[in-house]
Amino acid sequence: MNDHVKGILFILLAALGFAFMSFFVKLAGNVPTMQKAFFRNIVAVLIASVSLVRYKGSLHVDKRDYLPLFLRSLFGTIGLIFNFWAISRLALPDANILNKMSPFFAVLMSIFILGERPNSMDILTVIVAFVGAMFVVKPTAGLASLPAIVGLIGGMCAGTAYTFVRKLGKHNVPGPLIVFVFSAFSSIVCLIPMLMDYQPMTFIQLLCLILAGCSAALGQFSVTAAYTFAPAKEISVFDYSQVIYAAILGFLVFHEWPDRMSLIGYVLIIGTAIVKWYLNTHGGENETVQE
Repeated sequence: MNDHVKGILFILLAALGFAFMSFFVKLAGNVPTMQKAFFRNIVAVLIASVSLVRYKGSLHVDKRDYLPLFLRSLFGTIGLIFNFWAISRLALPDANILNKMSPFFAVLMSIFILGERPNSMDILTVIVAFVGAMFVVKPTAGLASLPAIVGLIGGMCAGTAYTFVRKLGKHNVPGPLIVFVFSAFSSIVCLIPMLMDYQPMTFIQLLCLILAGCSAALGQFSVTAAYTFAPAKEISVFDYSQVIYAAILGFLVFHEWPDRMSLIGYVLIIGTAIVKWYLNTHGGENETVQE
């Protein structure tokens, strides 16, 4: 088994982990969103703490990176909360595909955060993906589309957070430290609202939230392993298998099935990702230009 195949297998495992995270969050039922987010994050804090203890390099952070680290944590927290809120109110695959808009939003955010100028193909893929998102959001549905709009904003915040992660990576800020700060920040932000609106949970609900945190950790470690074996441009498209996993889980457990408009949106978004991946891996290096 060569490294490319290993990379694909790990990215498929990561997608499965994140799909199960969404599944367990939805399965937890009517637990308040902040409560769901807190328990998911506190598990991540414990796992990230172990990674920090085992990390052999320097954990020093320059003053110039304080603000990007804060903004990564802030936008990541908003994205997580909005995603969890949407998961409870949307069909599972709809919530997942809207969150998967994050790579396209990252292209836009890189203009302002990293000073990168996207080429024509970058711009075209963002436009087509956004059109696909509109089929899922269905703006003509009025207030009924509010959860989808929230899910889309969550994807935008996640894309912004990933752009700050890239900025921090360029400054050699350790990955385990970024994960720990984000997880700790999210836990603190969610703690007070959770205590103000705490709802006693059954054992099953608590178990679901713990499993959501463990599934998220599986996804995070698997995606990290995947990109150590193969570059993102070669394997990132397989991350969209998360939507397929979510659709299967949603159908089997919640008896959900996407409507025709959502299916058109899926085809546009995933199709755009496939085209972009094909161009990247067949000589059309779709790189952004650094100003």
